[in-house]
Amino acid sequence: MAKEKKRALLELLHRDGNQLCADCGAPDPDWASYTLGVFICLSCSGIHRNIPNVSKVKSVRLDAWDEAQIEFMACNGNHVGRAKYESKTPSFYYKPTFSDCQLLREQWIRAKYERKEFIYAEKQEPYSAGYREGFLWKRGRDNGQFLSRKFVLTEREGALKYFNKNDAKEPKAIMKIEHLNATFQPAKIGNPHGLQITYLKDNSTRNIFVYHEDGKEIVDWFNAIRAARFHYLQVAFPGASDNDLVPKLSRNYLKEGYMEKTGPKQTEGFKKRWFTMDDRRLMYFKDPLDAFARGEVFIGSKENSYTVLEGLPPSTQGHHWQHGITIVTPDRKFLFACETEGDQREWIAAFQKVINRPMLPQEYAGAVCSGH
Repeated sequence: MAKEKKRALLELLHRDGNQLCADCGAPDPDWASYTLGVFICLSCSGIHRNIPNVSKVKSVRLDAWDEAQIEFMACNGNHVGRAKYESKTPSFYYKPTFSDCQLLREQWIRAKYERKEFIYAEKQEPYSAGYREGFLWKRGRDNGQFLSRKFVLTEREGALKYFNKNDAKEPKAIMKIEHLNATFQPAKIGNPHGLQITYLKDNSTRNIFVYHEDGKEIVDWFNAIRAARFHYLQVAFPGASDNDLVPKLSRNYLKEGYMEKTGPKQTEGFKKRWFTMDDRRLMYFKDPLDAFARGEVFIGSKENSYTVLEGLPPSTQGHHWQHGITIVTPDRKFLFACETEGDQREWIAAFQKVINRPMLPQEYAGAVCSGH
């Protein structure tokens, strides 16, 4: 009897829709919420455990199941769960995957099942109203201390602003929604709720680092920024479909980490720098939390004579790290060295991905202002 039950459960796992985790899309989920009727991965099951009033979880393979629970899973499953709990998810709302940070996955799960934000659209007010204000902890540019700052996001003015003093009339910075990006960076910022916001200041990318103690608050800020970008892009590109616009709302970096680099003459020594690959722009910083990049390299496509090679030219000297990468551009070669072979492989893969992608007409404008 127990074997039959187990077989019935395992068969459900192979049904269309149940082969990926209901919450993060990870393949081969082997846990389930027997109160919600969805199949989930081990990682998401840990988040479900933290909301026992809503979700109770079991291992499909290891735990005992009774007939009624199996019947409930058979009547529900991931397709049904999605239709119920995600029916009113705004197109701009960020749906995390298994590669996203714990915070994004946890807040998505809580928003879906605990707060039922995608069943009742009025619960989406905090990020869909077109205006949001509140306090965030912001890292000081020079001393690295986090201080409470008032932030205001206004779609009407097309900007995110922050103020150094509560009663300040003038904002310390006005960040245009047009050039805004936000990406969660818990490890780099040293806080599980750490968010990196970038904007253009005098044509250079400026980084600011913020967090909020409350996970819901910072994720609501993130989605409010995405909503503002979505509405801005809808006006800027009236013919575009939602599917065209959604990938442009915020960008996670293709790759980040330390490499050594040398200057244009390739005679000076190699210096260790923190690199961030943001779409076609490879920016480098002295420190991962610097406000401005020291410089950037534009990475075009192979049609424009950009290539990436493993190793360094034979005559190269002055690098401490042994795993070299050469990027050939129409103007010059850029030389980098990685500490490990694994790093080298990952960087080459990231560069290759960009180089293999044909350039879009609007990307040619970006090619002009790079190359320090």
